[in-house]
This record gives sequence, structure tokens and C-alpha cells, in this order.
Amino acid sequence: MALFRITVERIDGPLDSGHDLLSFEAKNHDDILAIASRARHLPGMEPDETAALAIGMKLFGEVMLKYRKQSPFAELMPHFREFISDFKAAVRAAVPTVGEPLHPQQDPPRA
Repeated sequence: MALFRITVERIDGPLDSGHDLLSFEAKNHDDILAIASRARHLPGMEPDETAALAIGMKLFGEVMLKYRKQSPFAELMPHFREFISDFKAAVRAAVPTVGEPLHPQQDPPRA
């Protein structure tokens, strides 16, 4: 299990002191940085959107696993598993070298 620091910072619009930056730590059983890096290569979506989706799913999924027997997670679990499976298959098809993580700063080709 790896520990990550997640930081969200507002970079445009009016700044609201105390609400422009959020940072927290989260554990995950996967290397979410490598997963997000590979997901950025998914055709048909913007790289930043797929990275956000991948990281969001991994963070959400870890919490869901912890509380999988409680509502509303229990009801959502089968659907989430199916969505994750489809997403992983799409990423594997787009990036055949899944075992070798891409550099997180590498810009993927645009679809």
C-alpha cells in the first residue's frame, strides 16, 4: 500500500483565502501516478481529463472498498467494477506496454 499526497489548487478566477488549496494524504494499493500517466494516452479524451478520471476513480475505489458493505457503496460496487474493468481494457488497448509506466510529465499524442 502506497501513500500519496493529493493537492488541488485553484489557478484561475478570484482567489478566496483559505479555500484556494486543499491537500490531503490517501493510501492506495496501486501506483496511481503510473495509472494516470498511462490513462493520459487514451484516445478520444483530453489527457488531463483522463488523468483526473483515473486518479478520481482510484481514490474513490479505495474508499469504496473500505466501506463496501455499507450503503450506498454496496449498491454501486458491481457497476463500479464493470466500469473500472472497461476503463482498464481501453487503457490497455491504447497503451500496450502496461507493465512499463510512462513518465508522468510526458505529453501524450493528441487524438
